Amino acid sequence: MRVESRVRQAEKNRMELLHARLQRRAALEERTKRFFVQRLTWENKYRERVRSAIQQKRTAAEKRQSGLLESEKRRAQVRLLQVQVAAKTASNQKETERGKLKEQLEDKLQRAKQQRADYLKQRGSPHGSMRSSSVKNGEFLSRKLARCWRRFITSRKTTVVLARAFDSLGINQQSVVSMPFEELAICIESPTVLQTTKALLDRLESRFLLSQSSNSSIPENIDHLLKHLGSPKRRIHPRNKSAPKRVGNHDSGKLSRYAQRIALCAYMILGHPKSVLSGQGEREKLLVESATNFVKEFELLVKTILHALDGACILSQSVLDVASPGCSSYEESSSIVADRKKFRTQLVAFDKAWCAYLYHFVAWKAKDAKSLEEDLIQVACRLELSMIQTCKITNEAQSDNLGGDFKAIQKQVAEDQKLLRERIQHLGGEAGIGRMESALSETRSKFFQAKKDRSSIAATAANIASPSVVCSSGQSTVSEIKKNSNIDAEKTSQVVKSLFGSSGSSSESSKGGKHMSSRLSSAVPEKMPTENEQIVNEILHDIHGSFADISDGIGTVEGDFKVKVKETMEKAFWDVVADSMRGDTPDYSYLVSLVKEVREALQELAPTGWKEEINDNINLEILTQVLESGSQDRHYLGQILQYSLDKLRKLSSPSKEDEMKKIHDKLLAELIEVPESDCRGPNSFVLSVIKGLRFTMEELKALKAEVSRARLQLLEPIIKGSGGVEYLQKSFAVRYGSPSAALASLPSTACWISSMKDIVEEQWNEHASSPSILPAADHVQPLVAILRSGLAVPGQLRSAVPTADSKALPECGGERLGRLIRIGLLQLISSTEGVQSQSVPETFMLNWMRLRSVQSKFQQVIVIATR
Repeated sequence: MRVESRVRQAEKNRMELLHARLQRRAALEERTKRFFVQRLTWENKYRERVRSAIQQKRTAAEKRQSGLLESEKRRAQVRLLQVQVAAKTASNQKETERGKLKEQLEDKLQRAKQQRADYLKQRGSPHGSMRSSSVKNGEFLSRKLARCWRRFITSRKTTVVLARAFDSLGINQQSVVSMPFEELAICIESPTVLQTTKALLDRLESRFLLSQSSNSSIPENIDHLLKHLGSPKRRIHPRNKSAPKRVGNHDSGKLSRYAQRIALCAYMILGHPKSVLSGQGEREKLLVESATNFVKEFELLVKTILHALDGACILSQSVLDVASPGCSSYEESSSIVADRKKFRTQLVAFDKAWCAYLYHFVAWKAKDAKSLEEDLIQVACRLELSMIQTCKITNEAQSDNLGGDFKAIQKQVAEDQKLLRERIQHLGGEAGIGRMESALSETRSKFFQAKKDRSSIAATAANIASPSVVCSSGQSTVSEIKKNSNIDAEKTSQVVKSLFGSSGSSSESSKGGKHMSSRLSSAVPEKMPTENEQIVNEILHDIHGSFADISDGIGTVEGDFKVKVKETMEKAFWDVVADSMRGDTPDYSYLVSLVKEVREALQELAPTGWKEEINDNINLEILTQVLESGSQDRHYLGQILQYSLDKLRKLSSPSKEDEMKKIHDKLLAELIEVPESDCRGPNSFVLSVIKGLRFTMEELKALKAEVSRARLQLLEPIIKGSGGVEYLQKSFAVRYGSPSAALASLPSTACWISSMKDIVEEQWNEHASSPSILPAADHVQPLVAILRSGLAVPGQLRSAVPTADSKALPECGGERLGRLIRIGLLQLISSTEGVQSQSVPETFMLNWMRLRSVQSKFQQVIVIATR
């Protein structure tokens, strides 16, 4: 039993061990299977990541390759186009040479035939030789006439062809009226229109002179009018002395009777008289009428040429002599004669209309040139006076302070006056230069005379007035004599005054307005007018004429200071851009951003239809790929630069297109020479890119400034109408609130009005009673017109008082508001302290400088009266 139990126990243990071994083996197999499954999953994921990475790299490489291939394709197309143009030019040259050679061979052959005929004539009988020679001469002359006619048709063309070419341009009396002014100006200034018009007018001139000579009549002499159309003769500098020798024969020739630009100007005057003519006077009306008559006669002459029977009006007289009453073409020849007479009659009418139009045009142009010359001389005098005041130049033409800033001011003024002198010489010749020099000399002498008289005036006033009054009035007089000569000099900022020492204004600003501004400055914040309000106010007062032509302060202290700061900042910026593109790892982000700015600026200025074309030609993605590839592709950047410059020329004024093209071609030639001189190093690439991009952005800036000036000039008539006053009223209401809160928002005005209420009646009664106590009018000199204060004169003495000019403001009739405003203004300007912007009422904030100018003149009158 014990043995059996042990056997059973052993069997049981063996079965347990076997079961445990089977479980361990199953677990091991399970772990092995799970390990292989995980490893297989990881390998599949790894393969997928590798495959995706390879696909991304392949896609990027294909995209980069497609971009490079596209750029290479464009370059190849440009090269192919250049090759085709060169091949076409070469073929044309060969064809021309072949034609010339053929003509030479024909001439030689004809000479040889002629010599042979002469030789045979000498050997043969006299009658036969004469007959044969006459036949051969007739054949030779007919062939020569045909050859000359073919050459004339190809080189100079017939009158009908020239008239048909002008008619195809579409410039007529109906089209110019419906066409916008800018489009018409661009159309007229195009080279095709100018060449076509000149060819037709030259042919009409030759036909007119021939017809007049055949009729033994002398045409009207208009050389004195044609000389006014050209610019006056300029001085020839030594470096340009050799240039006129080449064109001496051309200049010495007779002037063209019909000038194409003046003829085309008639269409502009007819279509847009308000845009071309500045006024509506009698002279302008006569010009419009003569231009209308000229255009009518000219178009009628062109229709006469085009509608004649097979161009009969231009046939020679030999063709007309062939026809006779017995011939079958007698009726046709009769119509030819009628058309020819109609053409000659219309040509004479056209010439008369041209002479009348030319006379009125020259008269209008002379008046306009004289007005422009006076404006330029006035600007030159202002620049001279501003320089004398700022640099403190004495009568001996020496400056008390020769600092670098004052030398820069003198240099800038000299350059500006040089430009003005060239413009005046272009307008008036040597006589205009003489008038400018005399005006500058008179301005300097008047200023130095006023400066010399200032000390004697102050000394005389010191013996009569109290010391305090003399101190304040004398200083204000000294400063105001300077400030009234140039209004722009008073508008300099405090920074410029501290740098260049404006002592006169600082002494007055410390005193002026203490009795009023000390109480109000802390209670009410200062609300200054905006720049747009100041511009509208200046245009409404018309102090400087056309506000669109006012300079940006160049030539003044503030203007030169701003120019220097701007140049320094621009140089620092371009240095940063250049440094970013140098080194082993260049950064082209600045370059891409600047090219993007150029593209956006072109899109802003260009019409809507050009924007897509600009995007396609200035592609930032391709530019970024080319730059990141490290190839420094000059050709692609050159294409972008050339395209930008071409668009700039198209957007600019047509009159500047030729000059801009020369400058742009010179720049491109310089950019090509830079890499050749620097062995195509990395530095040359940076210099070329910076130079081209900087030039393009400067050109864009100049174009934007020109557009802004044009917009201001277009808005000027609207501002001078009711629009300017309404804008100032709305801006004043926005700045100071509604009229119901005027006491709180206009404290200075309220204080000014309240201070006048107590004395206005007393001042008015004193003024009204003052004329009655004067002696009789025949024993004293007549009264001054109320010192231009605006007060009225009693009715019984109005006839004895000389009235001011017809443009003066209406006098006060005694109304309460009129008396209050006029007496209040008189109190402001009669104050011994200088008028300051902090002390004037808010309603006069825009014109406080004018109040100060009137105060200066008032104090001068007081000082002169006390002598």
